[in-house]
Amino acid sequence: MDSIVSLKGKSALIFGVANERSIAWGIAQELHRAGCTVGFSYAGEALGKRVAPLAQSIGSEFVEQCDVADDAQIERVFSLWKEKYGSLDVLIHAVAFADRNDLKDKFVTTSRAGFHLAMDISVYSLVAMACCAAPLMEGREGAILTLTYYGAEKVVKRYNIMGVAKAALEASVRYLASDLGPKGIRVNAISAGPIKTLAASGIGDFRAMLKHHEKTAPLQRNTTQEDVGKSALYLCSPLAGAVTGEVLHVDCGYSIMSTPAIDEPGEPTAQG
Repeated sequence: MDSIVSLKGKSALIFGVANERSIAWGIAQELHRAGCTVGFSYAGEALGKRVAPLAQSIGSEFVEQCDVADDAQIERVFSLWKEKYGSLDVLIHAVAFADRNDLKDKFVTTSRAGFHLAMDISVYSLVAMACCAAPLMEGREGAILTLTYYGAEKVVKRYNIMGVAKAALEASVRYLASDLGPKGIRVNAISAGPIKTLAASGIGDFRAMLKHHEKTAPLQRNTTQEDVGKSALYLCSPLAGAVTGEVLHVDCGYSIMSTPAIDEPGEPTAQG
């Protein structure tokens, strides 16, 4: 099925695809259907073995490893991109990480090292990437998009440090939008509902979270990879030419509800 939006002649660099269930892969597929040239950067050799076949399936010719905690590696990826394509239209930041030990107990027990790690990987990496991407986007009405979650706004049980990191990420979106707007570059975020991904496996009671989300959301279903991909296509296209600094909720309406779903008798109550 062809896309209703054309990004023919545009290019996108995507950080954060882990496997075929990744939200970032859903975004990649929609951008590709719209005619966009797509390239990938992945973390670690193990993920590279999963990403390479996916990239090949859509004809991508750019797949590079990058440790986003290392500025030199980030700069290297963008330098290689510039050598190959010369410019960049879309940057997708789908990178987040926290020590599992800091997701098991309460937020108050977060370690100093764990706090720094989550902030560095999940937040500062966006700033570092935006800094490298901006010169390649000038004059091209570039779009930068990152992924956040409702845990940035409200307490979600066992989301802990990731919720705080996502809050910082959302603030970073606004400041980056202000800085880069005069260059014609838009910066936005999608706050997606819970989706079964590799990253989600680190969150306790995730199945209960999905069930609760489905029962509470006005649309009475869970968010899909395709839902987020299509919304990302909108935000990265000329259709969203006047949209920047925004957090778009793609969660079947879950975030508008003030009261939780009422569980059936005998069922456990899910938080978040």
